[in-house]
Amino acid sequence: MHPLVFLPGAGGRASFWQPVVDRLGDFGPTQLMAWPGFGDVPADSTIESLDGLYRWMLRRLPTTSIHLIAQSMGGVLAARLAIEQPQRVATLVLCATSGGVDVRGLGGSDWRAGFRAQLPNVPDWFERDLTDLTARLGAIEASTLILTGDEDTICPPAVGCFLRERIPRSRHEIVRGSGHDFALKRPEDLAEIIRSHVLAELCLIPCPR
Repeated sequence: MHPLVFLPGAGGRASFWQPVVDRLGDFGPTQLMAWPGFGDVPADSTIESLDGLYRWMLRRLPTTSIHLIAQSMGGVLAARLAIEQPQRVATLVLCATSGGVDVRGLGGSDWRAGFRAQLPNVPDWFERDLTDLTARLGAIEASTLILTGDEDTICPPAVGCFLRERIPRSRHEIVRGSGHDFALKRPEDLAEIIRSHVLAELCLIPCPR
């Protein structure tokens, strides 16, 4: 089994994914990433942009192919990795994320200024980030599951539909009764969704389309 790698959102903490990982303990090796300066990992002065964080991340990922699960801001990094180094991503799960597209035209709100107002010590570069992967999403080769909460005001279901139309081997599921942090609030459900997606790609169960 390829390692499962979990990327957090702007909260930055590896612990965000721990409840889900605890329910996938039989699935082989796992790695939980944490972002410098955003959670409980000290800031890294060499990281001055999302591109810098991406390059920092690359140096810390397994060199083998991985199953990549990402939340919110982490989903932008995950989508970029799947575009630029497709051989490294066996399957992809994008949770409550823009995936690198402008969500404002799709009903999503820009949360970054409010987030920094609450946490003024987090790096300021992410508030100015204008990463746009829209034109490149078609290069993603990995089997991709897109998950959105029907009550998410940051990345509403319309964002998931938009990503589904542009990522070739993708499907979109709406998590009913859930907002932006459904991974935290419904870890058991999400663990089973991830398990089914990975096993489907391994051809152990039929893959829903």
